[in-house]
Amino acid sequence: MLSLRMELPCWCLLLLSCLKSLSAHNDFFTSIGQMTDLLYTEKDLVTSLKDYIRAEENKLEQVKRWADKLDSLTATATQDPEGFLGHPVNAFKLMKRLNTEWGDLESLVLSDTTDGFISNLTIQRQHFPTDEDQTGAAKALLRLQDTYRLDANTISIGDLPGVKHKSLMTVEDCYELGKIAYSDVDYYHTELWMAQALKQLDQGEESTLDKVTVLDYLSYAIYQQGEIDRALEYTKRLLELDPEHQRANGNLKYFEFQLEKQRKAAEAEGEKQKERGKRETSEKKKKPKKKASNQLIPERKKYEMLCRGEGIRMTPRRESRLFCRYYDNNRNPMYVLAPVRQQDEWDRPYIVRFLDIISDKEIERVKQLAKPRLRRATVHDPQTGKLTTAQYRVSKSAWLTGYEDPMIEKINQRIEDLTGLEMDTAEELQVANYGVGGQYEPHFDFGRKDEPDAFKELGTGNRIATWLFYMSDVAAGGATVFPDVGAAVWPQKGTAVFWYNLFPSGEGDYSTRHAACPVLVGNKWVSNKWIHERGQEWRRPCALNETE
Repeated sequence: MLSLRMELPCWCLLLLSCLKSLSAHNDFFTSIGQMTDLLYTEKDLVTSLKDYIRAEENKLEQVKRWADKLDSLTATATQDPEGFLGHPVNAFKLMKRLNTEWGDLESLVLSDTTDGFISNLTIQRQHFPTDEDQTGAAKALLRLQDTYRLDANTISIGDLPGVKHKSLMTVEDCYELGKIAYSDVDYYHTELWMAQALKQLDQGEESTLDKVTVLDYLSYAIYQQGEIDRALEYTKRLLELDPEHQRANGNLKYFEFQLEKQRKAAEAEGEKQKERGKRETSEKKKKPKKKASNQLIPERKKYEMLCRGEGIRMTPRRESRLFCRYYDNNRNPMYVLAPVRQQDEWDRPYIVRFLDIISDKEIERVKQLAKPRLRRATVHDPQTGKLTTAQYRVSKSAWLTGYEDPMIEKINQRIEDLTGLEMDTAEELQVANYGVGGQYEPHFDFGRKDEPDAFKELGTGNRIATWLFYMSDVAAGGATVFPDVGAAVWPQKGTAVFWYNLFPSGEGDYSTRHAACPVLVGNKWVSNKWIHERGQEWRRPCALNETE
């Protein structure tokens, strides 16, 4: 008798260390570094899924062999049923098959081979990204689209600068982005991505989505932006595909009514213009139009321009005053024999970059220490003075203390030697990893006069200076920009930039308002040291002039 029973081995060997790391965190989209763990989790699930498929194929193969054997047997038997059953062995085997073997076959068909895979998947799903992660990643794509002026098709075909692994977006992907924008009452991006989904459907891409669904969203998004004539065109196209579509039929009448209303209003306005007379009209024509001059560019626009490498440029005269040098900080003993390379990045505020200032080995150690404790980066709430998360800062960060690893203490000492500033009152080394479209919108590092309690709990005064290590190169995007002055500093692995947030008088330097541009392609790791006022009294003497 065929052996119809089968066992599926337990495929629940989980990557415990991976799960331990994943279980402690959420907001995966805010850190590329932590998202890499998800790839190994998915790889484990794929292995489990393949084992399940093999078990199902094995089961089906047994059923197929049984069916083929009985097909041949019954074909012969039914040609002469009485003659066939006249043989006692055939009669016995018929009784045996129907009484026992068909029951075994039923058990085989009904046997559940999913146990191992489902139990693995169920456990792993507890640590999967959430709706918030999916929405966050989608909004990051929309943010990148705006900041770097990318059209939907460029993103959909994966044609981004510096990409190593091109990835195409399906109709469903484009539709999902459009839906997320729609739920956010963002009809501009709804139109862009529904139009892209429709374009790919028109080009013949196979999809479970139909054009009617996409056109329904597209026409409504266009209407909401005030373009009724275009909304009407798409509604008519929808009705060609589905003449009975109830909402589209209602919209068709409404759009036609609104357009007729606009036409009549335009005609009435035209008649009024004629009645005003030629003299008034001619005077208006002669009157020269005032040109917009010296209009202030909004900070948001300046920020995005700088992120794209556009915007304010330093004059040649100012640029000629920027230099590169070997730097030993007034013959500091650590750097007399081996001075570091330093270059000026900007003059006002004075920003310098130190080259080859942190080694690859140190970078990997810092990342290794930081990765298990990365948490959603926080900002100071000016109202409460407390730390809180914010949508304008998309990254994860961790704090590393000097006493937990000699290498961190060594890095802190290096910053002290090169800046000449006291590190005992500085904040711990903060390590940050940016996520999908990771950014930090324009902000000040120091506390302003309207935030007297910004760093009160630290008891070390205001943030006098900022030291920023770049621990990775970034393929595209990710610059540190200063919108007020037009400076842009680009990530360069192994370097660090330094600037003072306060004048020697203790007054804040408002030109240091800066931002971290969204990461377009790549993985951005930085670490920074915020240095405070206390302890610097003899290292950076106070000035009498407010802006010195």
